[in-house]
Amino acid sequence: MPTARVDLHCHSWASDGEYPPAEVAHRAKGAGLAAIALTDHDTTDGVEDAAREGARLGVRVVPGCEFSVKAPWGELHLLGLFLRPGHRRLAEFLATTRAARWRRAEQMVQRLQRLGVDIELEDVVSGAGDGALGRPHVARVLVERGVSADMSDAFGRYLGRGKPGYVEKPLPTLGQVTELVHGVGGIAVAAHLGDHGTEGQIREVQRQGLDGVEVRHPSHSAATEQRLITIAERLGLAISGGSDWHGDTELGGAHAGLGELDVPIEWLERLEERCRQTTRARGSERPEGTP
Repeated sequence: MPTARVDLHCHSWASDGEYPPAEVAHRAKGAGLAAIALTDHDTTDGVEDAAREGARLGVRVVPGCEFSVKAPWGELHLLGLFLRPGHRRLAEFLATTRAARWRRAEQMVQRLQRLGVDIELEDVVSGAGDGALGRPHVARVLVERGVSADMSDAFGRYLGRGKPGYVEKPLPTLGQVTELVHGVGGIAVAAHLGDHGTEGQIREVQRQGLDGVEVRHPSHSAATEQRLITIAERLGLAISGGSDWHGDTELGGAHAGLGELDVPIEWLERLEERCRQTTRARGSERPEGTP
């Protein structure tokens, strides 16, 4: 009998995904997944709706969030798993981060306007709805206006690092975010490290509170995945994996279809046990019914 599968990295329109959180749970059910981690950028606002629908459908929804932090190479994405949505400290931190995202989107639009690009901030904000603003929202408007052929073109010509519309985002330190994640009873997993995932770099981030490494990701080759697994095992870190799904029209090298990667449920179980161990070691309080 085949093992149950999970997807521990996906997004809804609570940040920059295409679909509402409840629909993500529906898609997960359709993909035959036993569980997903909803890891929207800088928000947990979609978790409640996704979890409610997931409970109805028999799909577990792990509360998560994808944070951006400073790294020696620029930016590291960190997945917080088993979080407590609505926790005051977490909510305040995320509200501050989303405000910074709004200011960054405004600056990107201003740069594009100076280039003569037909784009308005109102369109970007409208397209994002209540979601945390990000570059994909700007890119979608560029595609809708016919300025760019598709999302890849928008990033390649305007919004990628070093391109004329790119604006650096203010980033917290890794230690600040891992301390926050642990303080609300979660664990911290480094996302899609790729070539940055050397043993030396991972040892350094482990010293700053890292609990695990996302080894299976669409941007990772088989060789990269195996290298990261070997390092994680050597350092005593948990492993994770996920599609980084944002929607059906935004696949490619960095994203895959929801549930498309083979991530066994045993990985989730080990992460959950790691969370229990970490919580006990730190003496964190956990609400009833959580790891």
